[in-house]
Amino acid sequence: MNSPQNSAGEVASDLWNADLGPTGPEERTWNWLNIASLWTSMVVCVPAYLLASGMIQQGMTWWQAVLTVLLGNVIILFPMMLNGHAGAKYGVPFPVLLRASFGTRGAKVPALLRGFVACGWFGIQTWVGGFAIYQIVNAVSGGAFVGNDLPFLGIDTAQLMCFLGFWALQVAFIAKGTESIRWLETLAAPFLLMSAIGLLAWALITADGLGEMVSKPSAFVEGGAREGQFWNVFWPSLTAMVGFWSTMTLNIPDFTRYAKSQKDQFIGQALGLPIPMALLGIVSVFVTSATVLIFGEAIWDPVNIAGRMGGTGVVIGLIALAFATLTTNLAANVVAPANGFSNLSPKKISFKLGGYITAGIGIAIMPWKLMESASAYLFIWLVGYSSLLGPIAGIMITDYLFVRKTRLNVAHFYRENGIYSYSNGWNKVAFIAFLLAVAPNVPGFLHAAGALDSVPAIFDSIYQYAWFVGAFLGSGIYYLLMDTQQAFEQDTALQTEAAG
Repeated sequence: MNSPQNSAGEVASDLWNADLGPTGPEERTWNWLNIASLWTSMVVCVPAYLLASGMIQQGMTWWQAVLTVLLGNVIILFPMMLNGHAGAKYGVPFPVLLRASFGTRGAKVPALLRGFVACGWFGIQTWVGGFAIYQIVNAVSGGAFVGNDLPFLGIDTAQLMCFLGFWALQVAFIAKGTESIRWLETLAAPFLLMSAIGLLAWALITADGLGEMVSKPSAFVEGGAREGQFWNVFWPSLTAMVGFWSTMTLNIPDFTRYAKSQKDQFIGQALGLPIPMALLGIVSVFVTSATVLIFGEAIWDPVNIAGRMGGTGVVIGLIALAFATLTTNLAANVVAPANGFSNLSPKKISFKLGGYITAGIGIAIMPWKLMESASAYLFIWLVGYSSLLGPIAGIMITDYLFVRKTRLNVAHFYRENGIYSYSNGWNKVAFIAFLLAVAPNVPGFLHAAGALDSVPAIFDSIYQYAWFVGAFLGSGIYYLLMDTQQAFEQDTALQTEAAG
């Protein structure tokens, strides 16, 4: 990475390293196909597969559920592209871009908030991938590797070895850096799409049809079980769709910084996110409907479906699931915390070391125990926590688009006394806006997580729109409190000075 320094000042060693520096022209090699492949590989995963099914269980028809998935992803696409614009234009990663709005020191806080969510998901997804391998080895060996649980750990030796094997595979990609992740995602995208189509084809051929689920009426129609309650289900579901990728909305510059052009990042994201998500929802609904005819019951979980296929179908299905988990985990849950930890102490922590720290936390949390004891609580907590990151997205986008009008001075990102140092490295306005924007969502979040038995109904209603409330409040408060004209003129003057 290039070291941004000129006559106006020197780079601070505790704000810069080669991984956090802006990308040079020779590093911007990702075209629209690479970025679309990145998204496709992240989209095809078990949690995304289950999204549409959850809304059908709430009473929606299949087409209402699929359209809700599509709408939610079209909505989140816009902040994704806007934040991605800064990465493509200036070549800086997410933690560095945060310095424009939160300050050179203050940026560490939101970067870590994003990183800790990813660490939790990294551990969980690693366990899911390792468990798929465990099922494969037992499927081909007739259950020869099922054993007694180990003391303290609560899993048998084979489960532990499969988990550690899948973990080690991811560490190998971390060691190779982001280019290896790009290579894997580009290679994986067509395979994962073919796997989804193959699953659909298997279901249709085996069931000789789709089943009655695709013709089942909505539960919200007159005389239905939940008559007149459509909007009560739609709005929380739409918020959940937006919240599903809200963490990636923040750190998408980690990837678009490698884009060849703005056109590549725009087209790549537009093709790679909403369309595959909607198609995966259709596959999920149609396959689940077919399982009623095949197995006599609706099976939403693809891991369960793969386990019931029989013969080589079990092995093929579980290999595809493990591969899907690998690609999603590396892109969505490694890059952000690795850069976030590197930003804590750039002089001592590189991207690779940050990735190793992420992987270490993934083992330390013992994700099988968390999922075994409180899986519902855990996922409510993680999704809810992610949705509370909306204020950060609102502040970042407002600062870049409306306060600075897309003009940034890259050299000052890496200076102790530059324009992004504010007050000892902290922009108080950003933190005031962040806290005020988060506050209305906290009671509803604690209630959903089970930490509070009850809260006033208004807070539950606000929490239904948590990401939207946080993002818009953070954006509005930040804009009102910032000295917009001064920040814009300061950036413009410095850019003119650097150019001259």
